Amino acid sequence: MAGNTFGNLFKLSTFGESHGAAIGGVLDGCPPGISIDLKAIQKELDRRKPGQSAIVTQRKEPDTVEFYSGIFEGKTTGTPIGFAIHNTNQKSGDYSHIKDSYRPSHADYVYDQKYGFRDYRGGGRSSARETASRVVAGAIAKQFLSGIKINAYVSQVGDLKLAKDYQELDFSLIESNPVRCPDPEMASKMEDYIKNVRKEGDTIGGVISCVIQNVPIGLGEPVFDKLHAELGKAMLSINAVKGFEYGSGFEGVKMKGSKHNDQYNPDGSTKTNHSGGIQGGISNGMDIYFNVAFKPVATVIQPYETIDKEGNKVVTKGKGRHDPCVVPRAVPIVEAMAALVLADYSLLERTIKL
Repeated sequence: MAGNTFGNLFKLSTFGESHGAAIGGVLDGCPPGISIDLKAIQKELDRRKPGQSAIVTQRKEPDTVEFYSGIFEGKTTGTPIGFAIHNTNQKSGDYSHIKDSYRPSHADYVYDQKYGFRDYRGGGRSSARETASRVVAGAIAKQFLSGIKINAYVSQVGDLKLAKDYQELDFSLIESNPVRCPDPEMASKMEDYIKNVRKEGDTIGGVISCVIQNVPIGLGEPVFDKLHAELGKAMLSINAVKGFEYGSGFEGVKMKGSKHNDQYNPDGSTKTNHSGGIQGGISNGMDIYFNVAFKPVATVIQPYETIDKEGNKVVTKGKGRHDPCVVPRAVPIVEAMAALVLADYSLLERTIKL
């Protein structure tokens, strides 16, 4: 299986399956001498881990990361950083009913067709549990990107949409509720909605917005390696993501060019920021902001029709412990992937200037 590595200079390779012994990764290219706060890394993992509230999967995993290389006396050595997170609460029996059939909108069918074999326990390699490794690497990238601030938050669940501009929000409130929405009133509505959807044995999708501040001018490489293109790739590599837009996005098509153009201030900043902090594929010093759309979780706890390996129609029912809405736990994943992109491009910019 190819495609297990992300990045060019700041490079992450991940390994492991949902119900295997462990998941983990190797982070290569991190410069030496970076002070590493292990508690901060674990805190990021705790934001993603299952069982943290009543609106997420109740799988109980401590998600404690263990480092095996690349860090000595609290600093990076410049050598590959190897780490693992051991799985401790697998219930593989919850998936025996899909051993010979395919869950709709999962990777089951295409894995079987492509590889002729699949790990049906929780989806194996296709499980979103793999993203825990990304959060570890992203937490290290955040510490490398000193001064750059990355804040993601839930801005929509189903039809419940936060209408406020991000500049009106208090990011310190993101972690004040289980939905991770910085507007307490909307967060309460979203939480109630997710609970009701769960009672129905169903799931719902949502949107995560991300704001990156204090980005220096010059990150990004035209023509095919534009900064927003790499951010889009990073976000679309996350399980369940169906859409990515940055800056004015799809709403920008409603504007005339005379209104959409970002006029300059004397210092090179712009009066507006419809460009989303990126022009010509290169960061311009303004805030980078984007939205990531997540589909409803494919596993529903109610009867559904599907097919087995022989093509016969069968009726089965979702089992196991699943998120009714993935976006609350995906917030740190979005931040991690954004951090990995910026770390990679920061190293590339250093190389160019040498």
